[in-house]
Amino acid sequence: MKSLLLLVLLWPGALLAAGGEAHLDRAPIDIRDAASIQRGAKVFVNYCLNCHSAQYMRYNRLTDLGLTEQQIRDNLMFVGDKVGETMSIPMKKAEASEWFGVVPPDLSVIARSRGPDWLYTYLRTYYRDSETATGWNNLAFPNVGMPHVLWELQGQQVLKVEEHEGPHGKTHTSTLVLEAPGTLSPREYDRLVADLVNYLVFMGEPMRAQRAHIGYAVLIALGVLFVLSYLLKKEYWKDVH
Repeated sequence: MKSLLLLVLLWPGALLAAGGEAHLDRAPIDIRDAASIQRGAKVFVNYCLNCHSAQYMRYNRLTDLGLTEQQIRDNLMFVGDKVGETMSIPMKKAEASEWFGVVPPDLSVIARSRGPDWLYTYLRTYYRDSETATGWNNLAFPNVGMPHVLWELQGQQVLKVEEHEGPHGKTHTSTLVLEAPGTLSPREYDRLVADLVNYLVFMGEPMRAQRAHIGYAVLIALGVLFVLSYLLKKEYWKDVH
């Protein structure tokens, strides 16, 4: 089982690519799509949870997606975990600091911190770079310290930079080219990343969909009360001129 070692951007700042601000692709997420979030939870457990914790998220919250506790135990939990426990990891902070040079951050609210568009772009814009320590770089996070642990799924991309002469001087455009395909097609990989981001959004606020449903019900109830109040007011004041 693999892990996303340093998924989170550890320093604030603008997202800069070669020659300017990185374009963020819109993440095609839908918090009402329980099947997508279930698939994203599986990706998270298989690729993220070895090094990154989600200590504010309990496994049994996945029952909100239609999963049973037995399904959660069989498919999304490590041996010995209890379904009521949080998504913690056994690795100690001191060990993580010694092995990686930094403690991998908790991902409970990463989608609320960075935003789904940034995460979706980040996980799809890795490319090979022989000048970095890991051999990888990223358009959304230049000089990223985390290697691309999903590369077997996506394949290996390379960065092609083209120079153009314009009325205001030379400009550069950067394009990612898939040099070595992975086990998934580009469309399948994008869908996997979208599912993962969808789950990260859900994990950051599990009650979001339920709160929206409650909000609609409250608005409908208030609308009914308004109509009844208006009719009652007309009845009380019908003889007043």
